[in-house]
Amino acid sequence: MARGQTGAAGRRKANGADPKTGAGKDELLGYYRDMLLIRRFEERAGQLYGMGLIGGFCHLYIGQEAIAVGVQAVKQPGDQIITGYRDHGHMLAAGMDPKAVMAELTGRASGSSRGKGGSMHMFSPEDDFYGGHGIVGAQVSLGTGLALADKYRDNGRVSFTYFGDGAANQGQVYESFNMAEIWRLPVVYVIENNQYAMGTSIERSSSETRLHMRGASFRIPGEEVDGMDVLAVKAAAGKAAEHARSGNGPYILEMKTYRYRGHSMSDPAKYRTREEVDAVRKTRDPIDHVEELLEKQGWADEAALKAIDAEVKKIVADAAEFARTSPEPEPKELYTDVYTVS
Repeated sequence: MARGQTGAAGRRKANGADPKTGAGKDELLGYYRDMLLIRRFEERAGQLYGMGLIGGFCHLYIGQEAIAVGVQAVKQPGDQIITGYRDHGHMLAAGMDPKAVMAELTGRASGSSRGKGGSMHMFSPEDDFYGGHGIVGAQVSLGTGLALADKYRDNGRVSFTYFGDGAANQGQVYESFNMAEIWRLPVVYVIENNQYAMGTSIERSSSETRLHMRGASFRIPGEEVDGMDVLAVKAAAGKAAEHARSGNGPYILEMKTYRYRGHSMSDPAKYRTREEVDAVRKTRDPIDHVEELLEKQGWADEAALKAIDAEVKKIVADAAEFARTSPEPEPKELYTDVYTVS
């Protein structure tokens, strides 16, 4: 995907829509490709991490692809995206160049942040992507600030602010909720509830596990969404965005999802069984779900889907090779983008 795009999924129009889902062939094929690109990219990123080409922390988005792609499908030009450290999928959905993203992961000068951001701190305002933030929950206040700017400018834009079930217990989240509702800010809070935070199940860490209800005391409406179904995500995100864009204030979407890998590459994920993960893969995988819809309608056979996979794998392979062969930043870059107080 080229820089400056609103996201491939967000530009496609349905043709010959399925009467049950309302989705058309081109739309579903677009979602399939976009989610598959994220999946294959993350798989390769995991390999590069194992080879020592990616340093520091690395949090993969495998299993959660439907959320970034579904929300991007309703995003309008100028709407902002901001998230935490599990951010690679959001970058790709936003239209960032896979080569620039992979180069940033490997700390290369050709990366989207010139090799200084790494996995958790990428930034691309030209793609309406405002990070990538490593401090748990910090992006919620920042995303609320983006919405405050939109309100002040009266530009009709919406801030899509993502955070996880672990960050949902952070204090600044509720300060942001309060401010957003008082000032009726155009922000959609997207909670990616993958059920384990860093490694503790939500049932053990949260007295109220229905995270979409967390805004009730602030009078912020919310709803629970199947985050493994890209069409359900798109529908809910469209409703929430219209609510915020119309001057009605914030909206909370709790996306019930599941990550297949550990919290980060250093997490063996021993707090859950392999059988649990396999059961989700077999029955709720977001990519398999769209594949089934395509095959049921006769819109794509096995050969067509394999061709898409081959195309995506080449994009990812090219990105990995670009990252591997790109130069590292010059040592003098240590002294740029540094703030000092005199």
